[in-house]
Amino acid sequence: MKIKIISYLVLFLFVQQAVAQTKVADNFFRDFSYEKAAELYKEALKKEDSTEYILKRIGDSYFNISKVEKAEFWYNKAITKYPTIDPEYIYKYIQTLRSQKKYDLANEYLRDFKLKNTKDKRIKDIEVFSMENYNQLTNTEKVYVDTENLELNTQYSDFGGYEFKDKMYFYSTWVKDSITDEKELYDWNNEPFLNIFEVDTKIEKAAKTFSEPQKLNSSINTKDDHEGLVTITNDGKTMYFTRNNVNKKEKRKYSKEGTSNLKIYKATLSGEKWSNVVELPFNNDAYSCGAPALSPDNKTLYFVSDMEGGFGQTDLYKVSIKSDGTYGVPKNLGAEINTEGNEKFPFVAKDSTLYFSSDANLNLGLLDIFETNLLKIKRNDSTEVFIKNLGAPYNSPFDDFCYFIDTETQSGYFSSNREGGKGGDDIYAFGKYECKQTVSGVAYDKLSNKPLDKVRVALLDIDGKVIDTYFTEKDGKYEFKDIACDKTFTVLGERVIYRPDKQGFVTSPNNGDETTIDLYLDPLIVDNEIVINPIYFDYNKSDIRTDAAYELENIVAVMREHPKMIIKIESHTDARGRDAYNLKLSDRRAKSTRDYLYSRGIEDGRIQSAIGYGESQILNHCTNGVKCTDKEHEENRRSKFIITNQYK
Repeated sequence: MKIKIISYLVLFLFVQQAVAQTKVADNFFRDFSYEKAAELYKEALKKEDSTEYILKRIGDSYFNISKVEKAEFWYNKAITKYPTIDPEYIYKYIQTLRSQKKYDLANEYLRDFKLKNTKDKRIKDIEVFSMENYNQLTNTEKVYVDTENLELNTQYSDFGGYEFKDKMYFYSTWVKDSITDEKELYDWNNEPFLNIFEVDTKIEKAAKTFSEPQKLNSSINTKDDHEGLVTITNDGKTMYFTRNNVNKKEKRKYSKEGTSNLKIYKATLSGEKWSNVVELPFNNDAYSCGAPALSPDNKTLYFVSDMEGGFGQTDLYKVSIKSDGTYGVPKNLGAEINTEGNEKFPFVAKDSTLYFSSDANLNLGLLDIFETNLLKIKRNDSTEVFIKNLGAPYNSPFDDFCYFIDTETQSGYFSSNREGGKGGDDIYAFGKYECKQTVSGVAYDKLSNKPLDKVRVALLDIDGKVIDTYFTEKDGKYEFKDIACDKTFTVLGERVIYRPDKQGFVTSPNNGDETTIDLYLDPLIVDNEIVINPIYFDYNKSDIRTDAAYELENIVAVMREHPKMIIKIESHTDARGRDAYNLKLSDRRAKSTRDYLYSRGIEDGRIQSAIGYGESQILNHCTNGVKCTDKEHEENRRSKFIITNQYK
């Protein structure tokens, strides 16, 4: 009996110890010390059954610091062992799978999630989550953006990238020397506390450079709290920023869930320093407000909050800034933007495009950057607000957030903890550029295959509009630079006494590619004859048709180029029909041709004769009574323009 009592006592103490350790882990989790929390939860797991609560908490600990492989492992344990688990953990598991590009497996769980949570707007249409759409988001073939990991990034967390009047503000644990005192580290990720920094920006040799980062003054940055995520009014006199929830005694306050919340503060510029820091009136100790962003007219402040009454875990809100400096009542941006998940980090560009990060909709994993037309939201248009995932290179399988763009320069910043970075979070600069290519070639005499000078080469767009022209020299070369990618063009080569040559082509989607197109111009003067395409007449008629006039313009051009040239015109028919009739018909046609040239300004004395020869000079075997094809007969139907003098 004694042995039984002792065994029960040991078991009781063992369980009690595990429960106590779980509570300690909860405290670390509450303070965002996720690495330590995960360690303690796993210790508790050794001392009791793998409860649903502990498995979820371990998964959350790793998920919150983007250690997706470990988070996937623990979430999988939880949802496998507990089929009735809150569907939110299935969604988190899906996010970890996406982050590792396991899209097919993620889609299997998406269907399971949708069955268990049919009204969740994060997955409006399961068909959207196809491999084709995932591939489109990752494909950068026609995305013309340069990205650069900034030199100012450190081994710790650096993010934000907000630019205002030649200064870039960012939020960082940046320190000049390495940290040696553990008290200066934040338990969440063993990094220093976040502060707001600024650097001077300037353009040197088409590249942006930055001065050494400077921490904003102590009115903004405090020693034992996080500050970050700023926005500045157009006049540069007011800054809104985010800080941990503190009271007058500098003691951090906690929400009812036991987490340290965020609040939005306002500061004013006095000389060169920010001062007069005040808390905005709509903050609350019970929930967070952060990541402020101003509208272009500075009349509206956008922010993120987890206040009650929202659609999801964190939602985007807006509040009016009145002319007297007071604020309206915060309004949720609505179900068109917000979902049951997390919408964060708003930014409004000068063109009123709203950019934000979300873990909902079709994304590549964790937080992705999205855009939408804010003007439509303001007007409450009946049409559905279109939410677009920016795709690669802005988005990756990891957290991508804090998007900023200067719409005038098409450059800006975004932040990410993607692979290949320098630290936890890094700031990436980007610049959009126009994809440009080159088309070049040589214009040749098609008969001699020699390069031609004096060729006018024109570049035409798909509508036939001339974009640029180039005149060749003795080497026959031409070149057009900076033409658009993935477009349809035509190059047209023209030279007097030559038949034009034109070639259509489509540029590739790759910047810097070169296309080579050679042009071959047929000479109109061959030996002692001006050679043009056959001119045709209607049956039994000698009127000059439009297509015949088009060809005869080549004769006009040659004779104008050589004003001393004299020609004679011969017209011939095939052997079909009566000989006498063909003779008269060809003569009428020869004289109609002569008269057309006269009408175009060619002097009388320059056309020596215009005679029809009927079928008297057949070129092949197709004489009277011989059966021939239409093509063989066509060879005999011709007009000749014979040069009769030395015209040069």
